[in-house]
Amino acid sequence: MKTKNIELDVDYIGEQEPLTTEEEKAISEFFSRKKLIKANKVKRPIKLVKRSKENA
Repeated sequence: MKTKNIELDVDYIGEQEPLTTEEEKAISEFFSRKKLIKANKVKRPIKLVKRSKENA
């Protein structure tokens, strides 16, 4: 069977009303936390573990 691709003519997703101040704050906090988490992951050094020949 072959599936048919239907191309939708969509200019927007969701409502057309502007964001409330609470929604703007929530989005801003989300992205700032995400940015901090990403920055912290990059800064962590990688710990190398030396293996002895006996444990290899």
